[in-house]
Amino acid sequence: MYDNLTIIAITSIIIAGITTFIGMIGPAIAEGKAVATALSSLAQQPDASATITRTLFVGLAMIESMAIYCFVVSMILIFANPFWNHFIAQTTGR
Repeated sequence: MYDNLTIIAITSIIIAGITTFIGMIGPAIAEGKAVATALSSLAQQPDASATITRTLFVGLAMIESMAIYCFVVSMILIFANPFWNHFIAQTTGR
């Protein structure tokens, strides 16, 4: 029904979508919880605002890195998939 290249393309696009979905939803929820907790901590201890803010920004950077890594994996699956090159080389006889 489908040739190998089409199956690889369809699978790559679906997995890229799932990766992007999970990779963006997870950090969005985590960042929301982190900011809410930081605001609650700032309301309770305003004198520790420098420490809380610094820790918040480091934590947000760590959380955001997961989203960036998932985005990079999605782009690799779509634009630089090594499986596509393998099957294209097989079909052209190289």
